Amino acid sequence: MDCIFCKIANKEIPSTLLYEDEQIVAFNDNAPQAPTHVLIVPHQHIVTINDFGKQHSTLIGHMILTATQLAKDLSLAEDGYRLVWNCNRQGGQAVYHIHLHLLGGRNMHWPPG
Repeated sequence: MDCIFCKIANKEIPSTLLYEDEQIVAFNDNAPQAPTHVLIVPHQHIVTINDFGKQHSTLIGHMILTATQLAKDLSLAEDGYRLVWNCNRQGGQAVYHIHLHLLGGRNMHWPPG
């Protein structure tokens, strides 16, 4: 498989991990859209959020809880931050391996682009 996120999660591509456990890794986005832009990525290759099923409920919760803990650790929680899932081309998904974006460090505008 030629998935960049699988390669990062499997440590085939060097990356500075901000968090890692048996289910997920977190690292800075290489094309940040905010001063803080972290990606939370599961080790398991799941193509889009359309591919989530009930069996992924624990993983989804774990990703969100990890993002909120990272927001606290990165001093974003008090001022605020945004969590984003993108799905497919029109939804802005660029890498077809699910990932949760944690964005912070600036005012977030609404509606998003």
